[in-house]
Amino acid sequence: MNNTLNGKVALVTGASSGIGRATALALSRAGARVAVGARRGDRLKSLAREAPGEMLVLDLDVTDRGSVEEAVAATVDGFGSLDILVNNAGLMLSGPILGADTTEWTRMVGTNLLGSMYAVHAALPHLLDSRGAVVQISSTSGRTSSAASAVYSATKFGVNAFAEALRQEVTEQGVRVVVLEPGFVSTELADHITVPAIRDMARTMAASMRTLRPEDIASAVLYAVTQPDHVAVNEILIRPTDQTR
Repeated sequence: MNNTLNGKVALVTGASSGIGRATALALSRAGARVAVGARRGDRLKSLAREAPGEMLVLDLDVTDRGSVEEAVAATVDGFGSLDILVNNAGLMLSGPILGADTTEWTRMVGTNLLGSMYAVHAALPHLLDSRGAVVQISSTSGRTSSAASAVYSATKFGVNAFAEALRQEVTEQGVRVVVLEPGFVSTELADHITVPAIRDMARTMAASMRTLRPEDIASAVLYAVTQPDHVAVNEILIRPTDQTR
């Protein structure tokens, strides 16, 4: 554990697994006090036991604006401030447009896009006070859309667009906005796909390469938020070496 982020407070959404979990641990090891939010409370409790620093466990559903507001308020009440927001909660329910279950579209828009927007809206007054940072976990799908990923890509394009407008609004007030766009990462994300053929295709693609690990993305988050105050790392695109697109 080092003290690079000593005295800083972070809130990580979607922290029960994958990138969110690894990021919460990385921030904790760097000295931050970290609030972790997700719907799987048992996993968060296990995470808090593993963390080297103080960690606050929050029951959080990012699709519920009230839940998001309560999580931000609990973070500030518990730790006294908020310096870093990592919007990681996400859902990938890939599939073709024809014959799609549109309730899955609603779930992705609510989680990936609206959820991150709610979190920014609730956290921004505190981040302005602390001259803090917003980290948006996007995707290579937020840069290039592909067949069977239309809605997932649309949500990630939306995350990128929202982040750029946010950056223009708050950068002169000292708040830094970071967009991270990972390629294939070894997480549970593809397991949520309900179309068997698409799920199998995603697993086959992942098996064909040396995928990124959640810790690789956590390291990128840590890099971005530990730069000197006058340095804003606004965008990081990170792919496995073996990934071609």
